[in-house]
Amino acid sequence: MIKIPKKLIWFGIIFFVAGMTAYYAGQDSVIPIESQQAVIEEPFQLPVRTKMVNCVINGSLPDPQCTPGAVFPNVTIEQICVQGYTKTVRAVSVSLKKKVYREYGVSYPPPFGSYEADHFIPLALGGNNDIANLFPEAAEPRPGFREKDLVESYLYEQICSGNMSLSFAQRAISTNWLDVYNNLSLYELERLKAKYKSWSHSAN
Repeated sequence: MIKIPKKLIWFGIIFFVAGMTAYYAGQDSVIPIESQQAVIEEPFQLPVRTKMVNCVINGSLPDPQCTPGAVFPNVTIEQICVQGYTKTVRAVSVSLKKKVYREYGVSYPPPFGSYEADHFIPLALGGNNDIANLFPEAAEPRPGFREKDLVESYLYEQICSGNMSLSFAQRAISTNWLDVYNNLSLYELERLKAKYKSWSHSAN
């Protein structure tokens, strides 16, 4: 029988206790979004739109009663990850844009580059063109629609690389996309800006 020195045993106990303490202390900390995604695989159920007037922007977020978000129910990752997919499904008429701006009390057309009629859940993540998924998003103060584009690009990359489920990405961006943005590293933000610098925005 091998005899283990007492000092080694005590060292092992201390190491174990310290490790468990650190583990439980970290349970209240923010978990990286990639680590959370595995727990959400079921189709994401969105709230129903219940308000059509006096909609109020909440910082960088839409009024949840006017713009809870909406998705194409049967869209798949295989579909959205095909280059050019969004062009095949984008369908927002000028009359619909005007209605969205009117509900939020924003004059239309707005000054160039100040707002865009944004898909709350982007087309690239399975969002659809229903008014429940549209709101006038401002560029300023930041984070605004340009920063939200970075979040959309990040989530799209994660989905199409197999690191994230579609339902998780839809939930993340429609619950509070700012949480995703604030958890992206400076390096990641700069990488996304460089990769998608050719994207252009127009007043909507």
